[in-house]
Amino acid sequence: MNKKVVLAAVIGSFLFLGACKKEVKLRPDMFKTSNSASIGIPEQEKRVIPVDGKYPVMTFEKTEYDFGTIAADSKVNYSFKFKNTGEADLIITRAMGSCGCTIPEYPKTPIKAGESAKIDVSFNSAGKHGNQQKSVTISTNTKAGVESLIIKASIKE
Repeated sequence: MNKKVVLAAVIGSFLFLGACKKEVKLRPDMFKTSNSASIGIPEQEKRVIPVDGKYPVMTFEKTEYDFGTIAADSKVNYSFKFKNTGEADLIITRAMGSCGCTIPEYPKTPIKAGESAKIDVSFNSAGKHGNQQKSVTISTNTKAGVESLIIKASIKE
């Protein structure tokens, strides 16, 4: 083989490999965590500790609901009722089901201390069979920051 072709291939390989090597600089703030900030949580959802120390409290009538036996390919709904028994306005920033078959709808406006509200959860059994348990995770400004709800169903085939 021609020495020029071999030399060009070797030089090209070094240039290619050198171009792929990317230096990553780590900053100390990339690893900073506290009870008011978490990695991967959008800025508006990071926990803020109230200056006056007063938090809202979500007091649910039930945190778990069993639909019992339901038909395959059916949609069922349940409303989880709660009251803000704390001393500050309750703000729900997000509610997420554990899968695409579980969809929560939650209040988008603050719930004042002493007021009641609900979180509607719908479950679609399409493609599911047997016993199912799904969860809804609620991001809030409560002291814990996160609340959880559970739904269950037994899907007959």
